[in-house]
Order: sequence, then structure tokens, then C-alpha cells
Amino acid sequence: MAPTNTSKILSGTVASAKTPRSTRPGARRGSQPQIPTTGQRNTLKIFGTIELYGARFLYHFQTVFNAETYIDYLERTLRSYCPRKIYLIQDNASYHKDRTVWTWFSNHRKHMEVFNLPAYSPQLNALERIWHHARLHGTHNRYFATQDELRSALTSTFRSIQQNSKQVQGYLRPYK
Repeated sequence: MAPTNTSKILSGTVASAKTPRSTRPGARRGSQPQIPTTGQRNTLKIFGTIELYGARFLYHFQTVFNAETYIDYLERTLRSYCPRKIYLIQDNASYHKDRTVWTWFSNHRKHMEVFNLPAYSPQLNALERIWHHARLHGTHNRYFATQDELRSALTSTFRSIQQNSKQVQGYLRPYK
């Protein structure tokens, strides 16, 4: 168990597709499900963190993934956990390696310490399991005519995780 004055959190991002994917057909055996689509692949960009021990989940929609928007999300996360120190475990997204991001980490070392996962190791990132849960329970085999509809479905799924963290705590058990 983590000390009460610190939090170990995992950080990650996901680009949630507006175009539906069918990986587990809901149609009768032997037939392909029919899901309407526009043929376009519009996405929503989402930053997220999950606390390893308490399963506290934070997220924020953005228009783009870059160093500036990542720093904005880090500052939101820092405010949310203040005054506890954060041990942040992140993947190897290109903007995580940006010089301005590392300067930001250096300036906030007292409140946030960062650790990078090895390259090409999504199996080590517990947040990947949360994104999978969100796809399965919020967007799987569903058509969203607009990004607002997709955002609403994801927000509903994310709020459900926030209000009942027990539904995702099992995903975190292997990482404790």
C-alpha cells in the first residue's frame, strides 16, 4: 500500500475513434453485424491517469496531443493531487520526451517524479486496460453520427469509472 502522502499514478493517452470497429460481432453466428458508418475516421484525443492503489481516474479531452497540451494536463493532475507527491509512470509518446516537458518535470520535481515505461510495452501500462474498458462499455459496436455523441458516451463511461472505481480495480491488481 502506498503511503498516504504520495500517489502512484499511471498516465496515458488515447485517440478514440468515431468510426466503429467490430471485434466481437453482435450478429447471429456466421453473419457480419451491420453498423452504419460514414467511412471517415474522426477521433477525440483524451489524456488520462489512474491511481494505482485507489483507482482514482482523471481524464481530459484535448484537440491535439503535443507538449503544450500534455503540460496543461500535468498541471491539472498536480492541482488535483496537491499536496501529495505524485509518482507518475508514463509511456513513450513523442511529446512525453519533448524538452519543454522535461523542463516542466525538473521544475516540479518536488511534487511529481516521473518514470518512463520501456518502449513498445503497452502490457506494462495499466491505463491501457482502462481504455479497453471504456471502448468495450462505451463505444464498442456503436455508431456515433457526431463527435459530441462520442464524447457524451465516453464521458458517461468515464464518470461511471470515477463513481464506482471497483469496476476497474481488478484491472490494476497485476500492477500493484
